[in-house]
Amino acid sequence: MGTAESARIKIGILTSSDRASKGIYEDRSGPAIKEVLNEYLKSDWEPVYKVIPDDRETIESTLKEMSDDEQCCMIVTTGGTGPAPRDVMPEATEAVCEKMLPGFGEQMRSVSLQYVPTAILSRQTAGTRGKTLIVNLPGKPKAIRECLEAVFPAIPYCIDLIGGPFLEHNPEAIHVFRPKEK
Repeated sequence: MGTAESARIKIGILTSSDRASKGIYEDRSGPAIKEVLNEYLKSDWEPVYKVIPDDRETIESTLKEMSDDEQCCMIVTTGGTGPAPRDVMPEATEAVCEKMLPGFGEQMRSVSLQYVPTAILSRQTAGTRGKTLIVNLPGKPKAIRECLEAVFPAIPYCIDLIGGPFLEHNPEAIHVFRPKEK
């Protein structure tokens, strides 16, 4: 494996939407995630982007593929976090993760409640599968930015802790926390 190839960091961006997956409307949420991550990350990274239907089996197999086969250090999902019958992203995420990190969802809901009272209906969560962090975001681009801003400060250190690559952030765009080395 060459140096350039080994330095390539992969981050999954997964949109769960019946209508967007059928081309009924354009996915705006996945590109919104990419835009924010481009602002926050200085590391060279490659998006692994997919739009799939709101089907639990499809979501689970796609999360496994992005983690195990594509070796994404992080998968950021959008859509499927509400209370509607087809909203199954949190269940699919929990099914494929070894450890859940409920603080991510708590923080995102806390921030979102400052803007919209229906944020209490959102069921975002996060967890780890091997060396992959999976973070569920809401489906609206504005909420994606607000939620990523709220949780991103913990993401690079979380990926350090699970054995993923070192994510270098852009300090002009976001402040992240890493403990000082002794």
